Amino acid sequence: MKKGFTILEMILVLMIVTVMILITIPNISRKRQIINDVGCRALVEVVNGQILVYELNNGDVSSVQQLIDEGLLTPQQATCPNGQKIVIEHGQAVAR
Repeated sequence: MKKGFTILEMILVLMIVTVMILITIPNISRKRQIINDVGCRALVEVVNGQILVYELNNGDVSSVQQLIDEGLLTPQQATCPNGQKIVIEHGQAVAR
């Protein structure tokens, strides 16, 4: 008698693996969105901190570009991981 798997057993195993992958992929993409949103909120808080530093040194700030020009932020920090732009409204950073 030969040892090994039949074609039916191999197809069954492949079907189970496929179902597991199809269940996992949506969870991964949902987690990525959550991570990007949390990262954006954290970046807004960093910008708010840098607004305070700028105001202590120079007075009122009206744009993120002023913070970049002063060296308090990098150009990459003007955009959230989820693609939203950081803007300053009423002295506070917000993502739009």
